[in-house]
Amino acid sequence: MQSVTRPSSPPPEIGSHSVAQRIAQARPQLSRLHRQVADVVLAQPLQVATLSIDELAARAGVSIATANRFARALGFDGYPAFRGELVRGFEALLAPVEQLRSQVESGPASAADVFASALEECRHNIEATRQSLSAGACEAAVRLLREARTVYIAGYGASAWLGGLLQHGLETYGADARLLASTAGATHGARALARSGPQDVVVAISFPRYLADTLALAEQARARRVPVLAITDHGASPLAPLADVALFAQARSRFSPNCESSVLALIEALVGALSLQTHQALQAVRGTTEVIAPWVWNTRTGRRGVDPQDLFSA
Repeated sequence: MQSVTRPSSPPPEIGSHSVAQRIAQARPQLSRLHRQVADVVLAQPLQVATLSIDELAARAGVSIATANRFARALGFDGYPAFRGELVRGFEALLAPVEQLRSQVESGPASAADVFASALEECRHNIEATRQSLSAGACEAAVRLLREARTVYIAGYGASAWLGGLLQHGLETYGADARLLASTAGATHGARALARSGPQDVVVAISFPRYLADTLALAEQARARRVPVLAITDHGASPLAPLADVALFAQARSRFSPNCESSVLALIEALVGALSLQTHQALQAVRGTTEVIAPWVWNTRTGRRGVDPQDLFSA
């Protein structure tokens, strides 16, 4: 059995130092096998924070007992306390991993059960979003979009897809909406915002895990006195203090980082409210319909192409 030499002086109180600092302090007294574990932890702290003790042991090439003794050699009560300290600072990033781990550990579920649970979760999020809406915020959000010369939409990751749907909805009713997310990255958004001014508006979309690029563009907009409309999850979001107006969507999910359906529902409601207050909305919709009519499938004739007047009359 591998012997372990503990540090001559007691380690600092748990939580007062990072795991990396603890390893550096204890390294001279660590055994060869414990150093193998330490090297894995230092090289891949984020990945290790997601591993169970047997997974870490396998990755380091040691036994489960050795991995647990390694945690104790650093002054922790055991592997759970060590892993809990490693996770600190990565909470938002690792939340989906922990949620999925919890689902897996709770036992198998049928596909139908998951369907029902996921749809119920979406319904609950949408209802919670509806109940939390402020009438004043709704009116202010619509007014910002209605009066804007150009609407710049900032959102990255999954929020970029939501931003694209917002752009699609706004353009349907004649708005000049521009998506800042592109293959060129955040610098494309920064260059686009360099042409913006107080007569424009930036719609910034961000949910946990909040992405720094979206926040940076919102900060740039504020510096240029461009109004910011935030679509985020709650008042504690780092995007909220940067916004002139904020709309909050509850987006909790056990199956993914966020529930996008509630955000999409909020976006659709926003576009719908805007359309009813835009004088050119009907004309814009008619123009769009005439353009896409040749590509619409005609269920009456069984062929592509519909007379726009048929669509209008329907």
